[in-house]
Amino acid sequence: MCGPPAVRTRSKSLCRAMATYLEFIQQNEERDGVRFSWNVWPSSRLEATRMVVPLACLLTPLKERLDLPPVQYEPVLCSRPTCKAVLNPLCQVDYRAKLWACNFCFQRNQFPPAYAGISEVNQPAELMPQFSTIEYIVQRGPQMPLIFLYVVDTCLEEEDLQALKESLQMSLSLLPPDALVGLITFGRMVQVHELSCEGISKSYVFRGTKDLTAKQIQDMLGLSRPAVPMQQGRSLQTPEQSVISSRFLQPVHKIDMNLTDLLGELQRDPWPVTQGKRPLRSTGVALSIAVGLLEGTFPNTGARIMLFTGGPPTQGPGMVVGDELKTPIRSWHDIEKDNARFMKKATKHYETLANRSAANGHCIDIYTCALDQTGLLEMKCCANLTGGHMVMGDSFNTSLFKQTFQRVFSKGYNGEFRMAFGANLDVKTSRELKIAGAIGPCISLNAKGPCVSENELGIGGTSQWKICSLDPSTTLAIYFEVVNQHNAPIPQGGRGAVQFVTHYQHSSTQRRIRVTTIARNWADAQTQLQHIEAAFDQEAAAVLMARLGVYRAESEEGPDVLRWLDRQLIRLCQKFGQYNKDDPNSFRLSESFSLYPQFIFHLRRSPFLQVFNNSPDESSYYRHHFARQDLTQSLIMIQPILYAYSFHGPPEPVLLDSSSILPDRILLMDTFFQIVIYLGETIAQWQKAGYQDMPEYENFKHLLQAPLDDAQEILQTRFPMPRYVHTEHGGSQARFLLSKVNPSQTHNNLYAWGQESGAPILTDDVSLQVFMDHLKKLAVSSAS
Repeated sequence: MCGPPAVRTRSKSLCRAMATYLEFIQQNEERDGVRFSWNVWPSSRLEATRMVVPLACLLTPLKERLDLPPVQYEPVLCSRPTCKAVLNPLCQVDYRAKLWACNFCFQRNQFPPAYAGISEVNQPAELMPQFSTIEYIVQRGPQMPLIFLYVVDTCLEEEDLQALKESLQMSLSLLPPDALVGLITFGRMVQVHELSCEGISKSYVFRGTKDLTAKQIQDMLGLSRPAVPMQQGRSLQTPEQSVISSRFLQPVHKIDMNLTDLLGELQRDPWPVTQGKRPLRSTGVALSIAVGLLEGTFPNTGARIMLFTGGPPTQGPGMVVGDELKTPIRSWHDIEKDNARFMKKATKHYETLANRSAANGHCIDIYTCALDQTGLLEMKCCANLTGGHMVMGDSFNTSLFKQTFQRVFSKGYNGEFRMAFGANLDVKTSRELKIAGAIGPCISLNAKGPCVSENELGIGGTSQWKICSLDPSTTLAIYFEVVNQHNAPIPQGGRGAVQFVTHYQHSSTQRRIRVTTIARNWADAQTQLQHIEAAFDQEAAAVLMARLGVYRAESEEGPDVLRWLDRQLIRLCQKFGQYNKDDPNSFRLSESFSLYPQFIFHLRRSPFLQVFNNSPDESSYYRHHFARQDLTQSLIMIQPILYAYSFHGPPEPVLLDSSSILPDRILLMDTFFQIVIYLGETIAQWQKAGYQDMPEYENFKHLLQAPLDDAQEILQTRFPMPRYVHTEHGGSQARFLLSKVNPSQTHNNLYAWGQESGAPILTDDVSLQVFMDHLKKLAVSSAS
């Protein structure tokens, strides 16, 4: 990688510590799905703030593990009402007295009778160190089916509508057979289809211009009934209720044929569209009815509302643009000039729906396929707050949409669906730590308590969050604050602990609880700074800071966010760099920090913070995915991966730099959202001349094929499926590659470099080298 070379001399033991920390970090991620920015924690509030990068972690609550069979009993909880931590390997146990001491609040607890036979040699799984993560199956309470409610836009072109109908029919065969499914279609009017009628199609029709309250929707659909009795947060269905809900939501195995026919017969919206006008789409009302229908029938149950739309909402509550084609949909320029007349009102409408849906544990997916914007900027909160999917494509008739939609129903190693619902995440900390907040696809449950910090980062003021839908890669960033005072030293060898308790509905409809308990050593930053430094995880830190930056970018001006990121980077370099005052050439960063500046350089240029050249919808789409992916995928989004294929040896990763673009090379770039194959000038000429078809140039044929095979491998597994771009030197789509690489050669400095070393890029962006030079100057300056 290109960062400043690590020239600093180090003791052998510290180098060994570095290697062992890297192993430690990887093992923890594989076992617990947790990556911390710091793996040795500064022991006082003052020292922690001087570290610049906050103490925080990336948590993947349902990280897939082959070796974690769930246990068939319930967790043992601490008896102190304000604590309720789960028994874990860090607790002190007195086997003779059958007592255990909670490692969070030090309460002594009696073991329940079932544990009477425990001893040092006969331990339950939850006390064994290798079970720092353990999953329990909760036996109590009724099991509820999964629910899928399709909300389908019928104002599509004939070809698009046909392709969408086929995808929806295909999805019925992928759903769990006992899942409940429902259908709402919309154009100018909104239709809620009854699915229990044999032989005749019957639907309730709503005007698309009028906003209805949940109560009105439930009255009109005949869902009004006595309040639902609740047990442990679940509704108990009476026979009369199940009849009511079954009119609109039926088990797949019962209505498979009926619904397949009904989808097949769907027609385009019948209302004529005058030339120069957009079709009237009542997306806002359709979503409102979907949310109201599920609220009235299945509160607090795992459910997905799946919205498929091919254009912006143009009438009624939630409209984003008028129906006149001559008035374009809002751009960033309009938003800056306060010229987006529908934006605030529409955003408020969708936020209200998102919060209602999230409160009931229902998630909203948005699948939008169109060549122009469709209002994702206003609707993004529906997917962001409920953990729903967001997929954006050009047409429902592309493999990008079809394969992505199919992957929603993919199964994991164990043959079970890779989706979970209605999760609550509860975070507990030892008393030297407090929780500042979380960033990810969740909403606050407003659980106040002694471990909640006053200072909020992201969604704060709580120690519990609700995640309505999650899969094995869903990842939250959780930020902490060290509250231990500087004059209250932590005893030597003390450890801080955090416990993550995730209650969720498994795709098999079982309720499960996954508990992860981790501990890290405290260190005094005055005397043991090198240990804290060696245990810095620069990859996790870059993603955690990027999440903060992207979260801020939603409400702050772009340049302010960039200035904040720059200031943080300069402070970090001043704290951990080695240099002589006012001598930039003397500046060095140790190995554990050496890649961090380069991640920040690429983050500053990324579509998450730069809105230039992206529409508001595209920015919302990119930010949505960045706020929920795991560490590996997030790093690819920040700094794309570049591989080179040539006759000089096997494929190899190369620098994301213009110097890597050579005439006799093929490049494969993975940005997460796009897979780009780029043929160098000479390779492209050879291909045009048809050398690959001549038997004596068999090796050239293989060279052309190799990146295609590698790209295929990524395209098979990624969700959502990336856009596939095949281009060459001078091709119109070469811009995808040129906009991402570090412009170390530009039209300004080309002649200084000589002609051989890569492709010059027409840009006024600064290169990584210039960025690093400025950073060194600012870090060593006595004035700053």
